[in-house]
Amino acid sequence: MRQKTAAAGASVSPAFMAAAVVALAANLRAPITTVGPLVPELQRELGLSYTAAGALTTIPLLAFALLAPSAALFARRAGMERTLFYSLVVLLVGELIRPLAGSSWLFIGTALIGAAIAVNNVLMPALVKDAFPERVGLMMGVYTVTMNVSAAFASGLAVPLADEWGIGWEGALRFWALLTLIAIVIWLPQIQRRKSAATPSGSRRSSFWRSWLAWQVTLFMGLQSFFFYCVITWLPELGQGKGMAADTAGWLLFFFQFAQLPMMFLSPLLAERMKDQKGLIASSVLLKVAGTAALLVGRGGWLWAGAFFAGVGAGMSFSLAMMLFTLRTRRPLEAAQLSAMAQSVGYLLSAAGPPLFGALYDAAGHFIPPLVLLLIVCAAMMVFGLGAARDKYVDDEVA
Repeated sequence: MRQKTAAAGASVSPAFMAAAVVALAANLRAPITTVGPLVPELQRELGLSYTAAGALTTIPLLAFALLAPSAALFARRAGMERTLFYSLVVLLVGELIRPLAGSSWLFIGTALIGAAIAVNNVLMPALVKDAFPERVGLMMGVYTVTMNVSAAFASGLAVPLADEWGIGWEGALRFWALLTLIAIVIWLPQIQRRKSAATPSGSRRSSFWRSWLAWQVTLFMGLQSFFFYCVITWLPELGQGKGMAADTAGWLLFFFQFAQLPMMFLSPLLAERMKDQKGLIASSVLLKVAGTAALLVGRGGWLWAGAFFAGVGAGMSFSLAMMLFTLRTRRPLEAAQLSAMAQSVGYLLSAAGPPLFGALYDAAGHFIPPLVLLLIVCAAMMVFGLGAARDKYVDDEVA
């Protein structure tokens, strides 16, 4: 039973807390996705090699993996709200120093951004479970959609901000610090007026690494992330390889990203109302299989159909992976621990995905082998996802 405290009793209103969740979610991908479109200018201005430019994406993913296990520990000691607030401050510092003169600041700022977002990634599902126990599905849907919409707009606005607004790549990178500053202002009352019961009375740190159910959740999370990062990295190249113009292939990726949004919002709402989530998990994977098959065999309209089905499936599987952290645990702290484990392993898997996809393409000279790899990943995702969807709790396996 959760310990009641005076601080917890003086909680802020649900509407204000919802605004705080939205403000934080808007900052969890935009600082990363705004970099990709600016890479040619960064290479020209800073003399970056292709390897160094690629590291600007790899560094945050590695930070997600390496720092995720520490997030629950920070929350245990300082409370979730304070930990999230401090991570926003670190994020702001990273965004402000990243465009300073010299490439060293670019990488230091990127590392700070990755570290801050790693903590947020882990704790947000736990915070939602704690702050909205009766509306977990709704708020997880709002959280994931906000995160991905801001990511899409950040990538789309990067070049217009730099060129048409005349603020250069430095200003385009710093622009998203405004969102972070707004989030800090909104979060300040949270740490003054509300302290979540991050550590339930009588709780203890559980070794989720010994739970097969936790590993099933973890591997589902990792494999869906592997699939997603392979597609967003290579879909434009695949489109061009099948006869699309470069700008059209860019819109194909945009279409894939926005196809995710409706079911990304609806899936947590449906999952919360089900005894188990096997039907949703299976549907998400089968949609990915259909999309990958269309990309494998088709051209023209088939590519758009493939991007659509793969996008809907990817949106479902990502939001379901986030939702599983709350559905397979009883208390917020356990949700944070499961989230840390799953994201630590998951982002290591996802970091390996695009290079392996590219290596298979280089070896074969066409996209058949790497797309077959994605079908194999989908098969494994189905096996582990159906196991993770069972109506069980990780807490019981490690009690």
